[in-house]
Amino acid sequence: MAEGVVSGVSGRPTKSLRAVLVPLALAQFICSFAGSNMNVMINDISEDLDTTVQGVQTAITVFLLVMAALMIPGGKLTDRWGRKRCFLLGLTLYGAGALISAVSPTLGVLILGNSILEGVGTALLIPPVYILTTMLFHDTTSRARAFGVISGMGGIGAAAGPLLGGLITTAISWRAAFVFQAVIVATIVVLSRKIQDPVPPDPTRPFDTLGAVLSAAGLVALVMGILQADNNAWLMAGLMAAGALLLLWFFGHVRAMERRGAEPLLSTALFANRTSNLGLVTQNIQWLMLIGTSFVVATYLQVVRGYNAIQTGVIFTAATLGILVSSLAAERLARRHPQRSLIVAGFVVTLVGIFLLLAMVKGSPSAWAFAPGLLLIGLGVGVMLTPSVNVVQSSFPDEQQGEISGLSRSVSNLGSSLGTAVAGTILVAELVDWSYGLAMTSLAVTGVIGLVAALMLPREPAPTAGRLP
Repeated sequence: MAEGVVSGVSGRPTKSLRAVLVPLALAQFICSFAGSNMNVMINDISEDLDTTVQGVQTAITVFLLVMAALMIPGGKLTDRWGRKRCFLLGLTLYGAGALISAVSPTLGVLILGNSILEGVGTALLIPPVYILTTMLFHDTTSRARAFGVISGMGGIGAAAGPLLGGLITTAISWRAAFVFQAVIVATIVVLSRKIQDPVPPDPTRPFDTLGAVLSAAGLVALVMGILQADNNAWLMAGLMAAGALLLLWFFGHVRAMERRGAEPLLSTALFANRTSNLGLVTQNIQWLMLIGTSFVVATYLQVVRGYNAIQTGVIFTAATLGILVSSLAAERLARRHPQRSLIVAGFVVTLVGIFLLLAMVKGSPSAWAFAPGLLLIGLGVGVMLTPSVNVVQSSFPDEQQGEISGLSRSVSNLGSSLGTAVAGTILVAELVDWSYGLAMTSLAVTGVIGLVAALMLPREPAPTAGRLP
């Protein structure tokens, strides 16, 4: 094993490990940033490219959906191609997509660059981030710290996306925001030179192509069906039915491969772990609430209240501050409280934030009425991001990290795409105050489901002094 791969006896990562963690955390930051920064550019993009709010919503949702649909195949390919190689290939595709988006003359070209190329690139580069973290950081303490940094950067990227996107759009252009992404990606490529793959790739490892096609097509059909809810009820029903049938075919295909001793895209054994299953539910709903709230509030401010990109982005500073504060406190909180307690507390605080957005915003014409609710949502999501990831990833041995990492990231990104698709579709169907309230209520309902899943997680002993759970 390469020098510096193991962490020190105190659980604190060595200098070389900290150098490896920087590009991994930056990669999670930029991918999460990309999932939310376009929310404040809705008016600018729709006017520049002669499209509609629904058109921009489609581009955002397809980007998140491509990530979700391809994250499981991306995780499996790390075993065959190698984790670092997949990481660099994903960064290359992402950077190319960002540059194409920056010069796109039409919505179709923007979807090609942002939704397709950046989405595929993200699906290739994100699984290695979590696999490498799990494999390089061996002891629980250093691994929890590393996941805390990466998850925190992901949350900060999602929450800061509207603010940074608004600043760049107002000061220069919405196109410059994609150039910013390309610059960050180039920086990550340079910093990733020190990353060493702890396990050599296995080119003979089989890859379930049919399973990859079926799972991706099924997820795409389901979410695209939701996007048709306000346009064509028959098309919506048809797409969702097709998606459900494709996913049933996928699971039947997986079971058939396992019975004959072949290696499927996704092992059914991953779903035999009750703790991991509940953790996946909490991950999905955390991102559904965060990205769904970001899209609904940003769209409402711009389209209904007439705010520009920078005004909308500044209001989201509250959410960014909330996630930043809770991320900085993550290590201390993990020393003192069980992971289950942190996840439960995170859902409670986030739900209070959503209720504040419903109550205070309706009763006040001031844009700053959004700040208390957004602050609590940022605090709540930030508190539970790291323990949810750690619960899932730590439930499986190293040899299954490729599979569970892909599944974990797929579930999280599916939550992001569902947040934009479900709450966004309710909002844009009729952009008025009551549709805003209905969209936020739908997010609150899903948050209650997440809270129930968190309460069902097994109880664990409180961490001892100086140790993370």
